[in-house]
Amino acid sequence: MSCCCPDMCECTEDPIEKNGNGYELGPPPPPNIMETRGDNDVFDDMNLYITPESFIVEPNGGAEVLVIGRLDKVTRVQPAGDQLVNLRPTRRICGVLGTIHLLSCDYLLVATHRIFVGVLNGAIIWRLAGYDIIPYIPNAIQRKENETYLQLLRQTLDTKYFYFSYRFDLTHSLQRQRELALSGESNSAGLFQRADQRFVWNGYVLQQFGCDKMHRFQLPLLLGFVSINQVQINGQTFFWSIVTRRSIQRAGTRLFTRGIDDRGHVANFVETEQIVEFNGQLTGFVQTRGSMPFHWHQLPNLRYKPRPSLIPGKDHLGACSLHFSEQLRIYGSQVAVNLVDHKGAEGELESTFGRLVREMGNPKIRYESFDFHHECRKMRWDRLNVLIDRLAHEQDGFGYYHIFDDGKLVSTQTGVFRTNCIDCLDRTNVVQSMLARRSLTAVLQKLGVLHVGQRVEQASHSFEARFKGVWADNADLVSLQYSGTGALKTDFTRTGKRTKAGALQDGKNSLMRYYLNNFADGQRQDGIDLFLGKYLINDNEGGAVPSPLESKRGWRFFAFPSVLMMAVTMFMVTMIYPAEFNTENLLFMLFWGAMIAVSATGILHYGIEFVQWPRLFPPLSFRDQ
Repeated sequence: MSCCCPDMCECTEDPIEKNGNGYELGPPPPPNIMETRGDNDVFDDMNLYITPESFIVEPNGGAEVLVIGRLDKVTRVQPAGDQLVNLRPTRRICGVLGTIHLLSCDYLLVATHRIFVGVLNGAIIWRLAGYDIIPYIPNAIQRKENETYLQLLRQTLDTKYFYFSYRFDLTHSLQRQRELALSGESNSAGLFQRADQRFVWNGYVLQQFGCDKMHRFQLPLLLGFVSINQVQINGQTFFWSIVTRRSIQRAGTRLFTRGIDDRGHVANFVETEQIVEFNGQLTGFVQTRGSMPFHWHQLPNLRYKPRPSLIPGKDHLGACSLHFSEQLRIYGSQVAVNLVDHKGAEGELESTFGRLVREMGNPKIRYESFDFHHECRKMRWDRLNVLIDRLAHEQDGFGYYHIFDDGKLVSTQTGVFRTNCIDCLDRTNVVQSMLARRSLTAVLQKLGVLHVGQRVEQASHSFEARFKGVWADNADLVSLQYSGTGALKTDFTRTGKRTKAGALQDGKNSLMRYYLNNFADGQRQDGIDLFLGKYLINDNEGGAVPSPLESKRGWRFFAFPSVLMMAVTMFMVTMIYPAEFNTENLLFMLFWGAMIAVSATGILHYGIEFVQWPRLFPPLSFRDQ
């Protein structure tokens, strides 16, 4: 739910009808769940007061208030006193998300609704289900361009799904949390300050407050997927969870954001952690995915599958080295699992990736190439076990993070599998789910949940179905956030085999991807760049400075579709309505059929002129990012 006016809108966890964005608001957490509050935890239930001079945020039971000046834009944290005398709360909120400057004025972003997801390591995890965008100047002159910027902002905030917690750091893996605790960095810092900034999607808008004492009011958002499940196997009960974290670095949409930038950040970088909680013990197994780490692109041009190609004149080795230097520092040893085709355009990219790894010559990086489509042709999905067998030795060596709740460390994970296909979506998720299942078997045997030699897929049919369903849901959400549609091949993830219904669903998703990637993703990319602060609005836009929102189209954009529509209409009329067919009608049909062919060919030939490009970064500058 979103709005841009200060009408009453309560923060709630009660079951409510679906709001305008289709979110289901509810159900509340079980009544027996209580969180232990710390001095640095974020406030979770607040009243928002709106006066002509300021926004005032009052935590329920808190001894301080947050005052945000609507005129001077100064943010202060003050002891609760007489600021609220004679004032009534405008609404209840459940989080302060940030502030952003648009054309008309600045806007305050607040969370108004949340959905209970589950309890992870003693902390409640929530999903964002509603928000408000409130202007600092209530009667500011609304320019057309400003409304467009607001629409872009809403589109990004409506992305499924953002998650948060008031006391648990969702952005760091369990292992990194322990490392931060040992270094002392997490003892005094607030949740936002100690978060892994790669995965904080509202980091830019939170930083705009410029107040170093408001850490208890700053609620970081994670974009990705969270699933928390209570499971019983062999009479033993444990919690099995998946936390997927999408990076803000080189964030964007499928065809507009590929490859790597000059700082070593890759497109569609995602970290997924599988967590098990059992009898005071925690385990975590981390995998990553990300676009092939060199400069390449695959710009939309109305073709069903645009040809991917290397970007000439770029330092591919330098960028690739930067990327893996960071990965080695954060995660340890790397096995780069490349699932792209070995022939055609994908084959050129595959050979480039292999060559760059060889040129880096780092013994902590191993390259494993597996032609997914060729190996699994004719529905031979059992061939995936060949790949898993090739990775088994290293997976056993990397291990997993394992600790007792009293702080006793059993083991750490010393390396990760970095998996990719062309999109890092469909094929990637299939392989990651298989590696996760193999790790889970090892973990549950270690914890004594499984018997020696027993495999998790054999121990419980109900859990196996849930495992497949959760990983398929993970695939759908990650795909939705990047490509705009659910993932392909999820029928295999859900059932362990390909089905006709799954193939039909893949066809539907592929057609939807084609439409979105060519005719809708430019606006989606603009919204991401605006929310993340990559594009900063100039107050003079539309006046002294041209507005980037003013898109100019050439004559072909109007001429070819018009001719095509006219030709199709006349062809159908000539074919359906004549009293009798004669030479004249046949010539008319041939003429209009030829016009259909000519106009359609022209549209495909000049395809890039018909694509909806990002407007905040025009196509030429976008190619060079």
